[in-house]
Amino acid sequence: MVAVAAPRPSVFLEGYWPQLKPAFLSIVLLRWDTNVRESTVLRLVGAGGIGLVPDAAINVFHWRAVAAVLVALFAVVLFAEVAVAAIRKRVL
Repeated sequence: MVAVAAPRPSVFLEGYWPQLKPAFLSIVLLRWDTNVRESTVLRLVGAGGIGLVPDAAINVFHWRAVAAVLVALFAVVLFAEVAVAAIRKRVL
């Protein structure tokens, strides 16, 4: 494409991007899935994240709230896992 004087954006979008897209999207999806999981754990060890809610409920002994939050977090992680698997299957 460079040899026929194609503009740089066209070289990237038509030449490089189709080859890079599967690997790029795979890495992005993996990092997103990992970040969803890690954000829960980080708060439980004191660094912030989604885990603030269960940590606060544990501190005041609201066990029903803790159970509800843990079920919701499990559902979010499960949904993220299924969504990432479906997107990867479609893209790759």
